[in-house]
Amino acid sequence: MAEKIIPWNDERVADLLSALREMKLTVGTAESCTAGMISARIADIPGSSDVLTGGIVSYSNDVKMKLLGVSEKTLRERGAVSEECAGEMAEGARSALGCDIAVSVTGIAGPGGGTPDKPVGTVCFGISSSDGVLTKTERFGEAAGRAGIRTLTVAAALGMIEDKIKNRG
Repeated sequence: MAEKIIPWNDERVADLLSALREMKLTVGTAESCTAGMISARIADIPGSSDVLTGGIVSYSNDVKMKLLGVSEKTLRERGAVSEECAGEMAEGARSALGCDIAVSVTGIAGPGGGTPDKPVGTVCFGISSSDGVLTKTERFGEAAGRAGIRTLTVAAALGMIEDKIKNRG
């Protein structure tokens, strides 16, 4: 499991939005296992509409392909829960939503659906910007439970956006 990931409070989300606003950057999401929780967490903050362009909930592979441009080959050979899929989701969201930065998540929140290679709690992330695409995988563990895995996923995705803008320039 990665470093300790702590859910974001309103002040930290507001600070992230202020930084995006100051840099004149917009953000969008492509979400599978979180089903819109990342964009909802951003939208919890008043005034977020000048930063958040939108989000695409892509639970099904059809939506991943049709709305986000994930290739059938990626889904067939690597699976929906893969860094390759997460990267394509992020690129597709940035294009479809017309935003500067798009973050994506795809994973297994459980309680079922895990395999020995991809156990419950495995989440793949992608982030796309004009700098390119970065991906990573976190293994939060089945013990976190479905709600915990999803909450940790939101926090990690917001952290990726934060890291992206801190390292920009």
